[in-house]
Formats: sequence, C-alpha cells, structure tokens
Amino acid sequence: MSNLEKEASGDGRDVMGRQSHGASGPLGQAEASRHSRTAWHTHPAGQMLIVTAGKGWVQQDGQARREMKSSDVVWIPAGVKHWHGATSTNGMSHIAVTHVRDGKNADWMQLVTDQEYEARP
Repeated sequence: MSNLEKEASGDGRDVMGRQSHGASGPLGQAEASRHSRTAWHTHPAGQMLIVTAGKGWVQQDGQARREMKSSDVVWIPAGVKHWHGATSTNGMSHIAVTHVRDGKNADWMQLVTDQEYEARP
C-alpha cells in the first residue's frame, strides 16, 4: 500500500487507511474506531467491503443498517447512496475495493447524523 489517507468521516473522528491503485482502481485498507463512520457517498462502479477485524455497520439509503463482522464481504451496487463504519461499541477494519469510472471512484455527500447512525434496524 502506498499513501496514508483520511477518508471523509461523518462524525468528526478519523477513519484512517492506506490506499493503492490497482489496474482498475483504488484498493484501500481502513481502520475505524468505535463510533467512526463515513459520510453518505456513492461509487460510480460499486464498492466491495471485506471486513478483516471487528464489527461495523453499513446502510444503504432507504434501508435499515446491517451489521458487518470479520470475514463478511458486502457489495454496494453502483450509484447506491450509503455509509459504513464501526459500531458504537466496536472498532472495525476493512478492505474497500472500488473501480474508477469517468475519472473518479466516489462522490461524497452529507455527513451521517447521530440520529441516522444510532437508528435501530
């Protein structure tokens, strides 16, 4: 992995990771402390999350949040607004695989509110 980067955080806490670029786009490894989450965002060619440690949540717009745990693989389809991050009691590490379309791999949107983050499925 090459550059250390900070992902957009929906709660003011850092989601830190390393990112490299493969033949078709970025591959990143991220670590989120409890309560950390991304902002709402989409990926023009979709995203695969591979949870490597801990527990996290992922939520697609209009759906209930789902728990992710170590060894889970989650696919978010192209253009689907979503967020992901650690749970309120556990940190989480994951590998994110995206592809570049029209020169970009993500469109970042508004922050995830505490109410959205804490909403029970």
